[in-house]
Formats: sequence, structure tokens, C-alpha cells
Amino acid sequence: MSVKIRLQRHGSKGKPFFHIVVADARARRDGRFIEKLGTYNPITNPATIDLNVDSAVKWLNNGAQPTDTARAILSYKGVLYKKHLQGGVAKGAFDEAEAEKRFGAWLESKEQKVQGKVEGLSTAKADAKKAALEAEVKVNEARVAAAAQLEADAKAAEEAANAPAEEVTETTEEPTADAEGTEETQA
Repeated sequence: MSVKIRLQRHGSKGKPFFHIVVADARARRDGRFIEKLGTYNPITNPATIDLNVDSAVKWLNNGAQPTDTARAILSYKGVLYKKHLQGGVAKGAFDEAEAEKRFGAWLESKEQKVQGKVEGLSTAKADAKKAALEAEVKVNEARVAAAAQLEADAKAAEEAANAPAEEVTETTEEPTADAEGTEETQA
């Protein structure tokens, strides 16, 4: 019997949520499984992964083959590194305490990277919000200035309408014919 570490899809359409499981390779994707190792939520940024590392290492040592995506998740969470360190302990390269120390240091550096990404995303979001607020303030100032200009124009028009009307004297002059103009028409 071939055993695989793979993902089972859950969640609604467009909002996937996965269980990381150990299952018989002949079983359906979302069907029977042997053991649930954890969960994976790709919707969040960064993706949320809850995984039982020790159980995953045990299954890898027993011969379970991870799928490509499951291998990437196991690598991200340090399962493959822990299995590698256990191989070094078995060969006598270093002892169990040294392996745990190395794995703890790796986990700490990985957690710092993830924290840095989360902080970077939050600062980017705050900067975008601040820029949007500044743009909105500029638009509002332009609207206030335009409204003030319209009000001033309306006031000037009202004053012009209320001002005493000057009498315009029209002189009636009859058009005079130019000598040159009459010659051109006759020719």
C-alpha cells in the first residue's frame, strides 16, 4: 500500500481551505484518510499553516511520499529539515541536543522572516491609507476653492445686476458710401 501526504480541499468555491492528510494513494482526493497532520489556508497573506511537525516527520520516516504542494508546505514549515537533522543524528554526525538546537535556530529565523513580511504588509497598507487620505484632502480643498470661486462669481454678477444701469446713448448714423467702394461695385 502506497501512502501519500497530500491536501484535501475544503471551503467554498473561490475560497479554498485545505487539510494536510496522510492517505492511501488509491483513495479519492477528498475521501478517506489515515491521519490529519494539519491545515493550510492560502487565502490569508502570508498563508496560514498549522502542522504537527513531529507526526509529519514520523510519516516521512515510514515512507510516506508527499505531493509537490505538500512537499513545499513541509519544507516551508521545516519538516524536511528536521528529517534531515534526524538522519545526521542516526549517522552519528552530532547528537540529538545539537539537532534540536539547530532546528530551533532555524525556526526562529523563519519566524522573523514571516514577522517581517507581516509588518511590511501592515506598513504598506498604512502608507496606502495615508496616501489615499492625502489625495482626498487635496480633492476636498479643490472643491472648496471651486465653490468659493463660484460664490464670488455669483456675487459679482449680482452686484452687476443691482448696479444702476447707465444709459446708453445710441447715435443713429447713416452709412456713408465710400467713393472707392462704389467704384468697385460699378466695375
